Amino acid sequence: MTESVSAEIPVSADSRPRHVAIIMDGNNRWAKERRQKGVSGHRAGVDAVKAVVETCAREGVEVLTLFAFSSENWRRPEDEVSALMKLFLLALEREVRKLHRNNIRLRIIGDRSAFNAVLQKKMAEAEELTKDNTLMTLVIAANYGGHWDITQAARQLAAKVRTGKLEPGDINDDLMQQHLSIGDLPMPDLMIRTAGEQRISNFMLWHLAYAELYFAPVFWPDFKEAEMHKALEAYAKRQRRFGQTDDQINARASSHS
Repeated sequence: MTESVSAEIPVSADSRPRHVAIIMDGNNRWAKERRQKGVSGHRAGVDAVKAVVETCAREGVEVLTLFAFSSENWRRPEDEVSALMKLFLLALEREVRKLHRNNIRLRIIGDRSAFNAVLQKKMAEAEELTKDNTLMTLVIAANYGGHWDITQAARQLAAKVRTGKLEPGDINDDLMQQHLSIGDLPMPDLMIRTAGEQRISNFMLWHLAYAELYFAPVFWPDFKEAEMHKALEAYAKRQRRFGQTDDQINARASSHS
């Protein structure tokens, strides 16, 4: 991030997503097109992260969730995984204080047990440093999968039933959601995936039930401020129904006008 968040033409407040979630895809293909090693694409992707964080902060987005490393990514070549871990650690060391100066809170979700002790320590320190910041919450999903998230929530609820703190009949959608990794935050309004792929790849399966989906053709390293604005503008033109008809939505809008 830069040292401060500068002014920019805003998206109108009534059509702004509170929570944007992004699958940052295409780093390897970006590098391959340039006949470079895959890790160079991930390094270039860091600049896109900075640009998108800054843009969302300027636009008043409350929560930005970035899918940095999935639970399936461990299957990638060992040298690529090792380079990603080093890049993650470097980003934590270099960027967290900038986030803090810009009043941005950092949250990291996923199964941390697979990461080494140094990386786990840096994660905890970064969260502690920024925990009281209020401008925006940046959520990094690392060793994360939607199946894992739902499973860990179910285990928490099962443990409460076993100890008598909860009856099985008390479990409902709201209670399940509260036990997800970011159950205390608004559900995503907009999910973006770059690089042209049109699937959610085990990302926030519960959370995306009513999110608007936006698929950008550009690779992640090229998804900078202008592309982020395209996504926000596309979202602003959508009518979110949540199971209702157009007539119901229009009638509700008229009653509030």
